[in-house]
Amino acid sequence: MNLLKLKWYYASAMIRKLSGKDAPAIYHIINQAAVAYKSAIPADCYHEPYMPEKELRHEMKNMTFFGWEEAANLVGVIGYQPVKDMTLIRHAYVLPDYQRTGIGTRLLDHIRQMSKTKCLLVGTWADATWAINFYQKHGFKLLTDKDKLLNIYWDIPQRQAETSVVLGINI
Repeated sequence: MNLLKLKWYYASAMIRKLSGKDAPAIYHIINQAAVAYKSAIPADCYHEPYMPEKELRHEMKNMTFFGWEEAANLVGVIGYQPVKDMTLIRHAYVLPDYQRTGIGTRLLDHIRQMSKTKCLLVGTWADATWAINFYQKHGFKLLTDKDKLLNIYWDIPQRQAETSVVLGINI
C-alpha cells in the first residue's frame, strides 16, 4: 500500500471494546481465521466450527474482547484475560482478507497498553509456526516451562496442552 492509502486505511478504522451483541461477528472472525489452523492442529483436536457459539459465549464471560473495525465492519478480534499475576492474550484472529495489514499488531499493542500486569502470556498450537513467528516478531519468547504455565493459567484439555506452546513478554 502506498502512504496515502495507508493514511486513509487507518483513519477509517478503530479499536473498540466488544460486547455480547458482537458475538456473531466474533464467532465469524474466529471461525474464518481458524481454518488456517486445520493443518497445524492434531486431527483429534480439530473440529468445525473451531469455536462453537456456546463456547464463545462462555469465553466472553471470562475475558474482555477488543475488535478492529473498518467502515462499521469488525475484521479482527483479540481477547485478554487477567489471571493472577499475568495477562493472557486469548483468541487473536483477523479475517483472512485483512491479514498481514497490521491489524494484529495494532490489536496486540492495544492489549499491551491495557494490561495492568508486568507480563503477557499467549498459548498457541506448537505447529502454528506463523502464529509463533508473529508473537516472536513482537518480542515474545518461547517459554520452557509451558506445562507449568498451562496448568496454572489455562483450563485446557491435556491433549491440547501436549501440542501447545506458551510465549511470554515482560511489559
